[in-house]
Amino acid sequence: MTYFESRLPVNFERINDLQNRLRLCEKIGIKNIILEPQNDLRNISLDLKKEIESFVKINIFYRINLKIDTLDDFKSKIKNYNKFAGILSVESLNKEVQLRSAKDSRVDIISFSDPEILKSLTPGIVSLTKQNNSFIEFSLAPIMESNKVLQSKNFRNLYKYIHLVLKLKANFLISGNFQNLFNYRHPRALISVCHTLLGIPLVLAKKAFSINPELLIEKVQKSQNNIFNFKIN
Repeated sequence: MTYFESRLPVNFERINDLQNRLRLCEKIGIKNIILEPQNDLRNISLDLKKEIESFVKINIFYRINLKIDTLDDFKSKIKNYNKFAGILSVESLNKEVQLRSAKDSRVDIISFSDPEILKSLTPGIVSLTKQNNSFIEFSLAPIMESNKVLQSKNFRNLYKYIHLVLKLKANFLISGNFQNLFNYRHPRALISVCHTLLGIPLVLAKKAFSINPELLIEKVQKSQNNIFNFKIN
């Protein structure tokens, strides 16, 4: 079984830092990564992709995350991604934006990685993503919080909302989404955390880091008519 880190935030303008991050991922045994540029690189050039992919022997895919405040902002930005050759996620505290994103075929992921946004997740949003074959995203970065009070709060909320999604049997991903190099972990370690601490059945925890990211990439590949290659070793 092949595992993914489905959200690795990076800065494509800091190539040395990006190279170091990828090499660390390779060293700890990560085989598949979905990179998310922190800077706005809507159209990642082929030359830049080739350079990035030459650093390591890892399967690399790409996503863009839109942080959106209002419905008007969503309408303005989403039209720029009609032919985007990658994975598109939306992160918003605005329920109208969440609803519109869940209905929009251009949006692949509704991200609830941010602890404040996580608390806005409702059964209605979960049901819509299930109907439209998109994905809910959770991240483990908030439970690495050094403040123990916040860490405990983040842990309780993550447990609550993950189990909501499990109950409704919707598509979901769990990413590390770690900014700090010292927090990087192989997905197998994160699966163990999800199973033992968050109470996710082991088969579903594994699925969140393996089968589900594959299904996401296959979905994007199909919708984009093979604009980018899908290959997992």
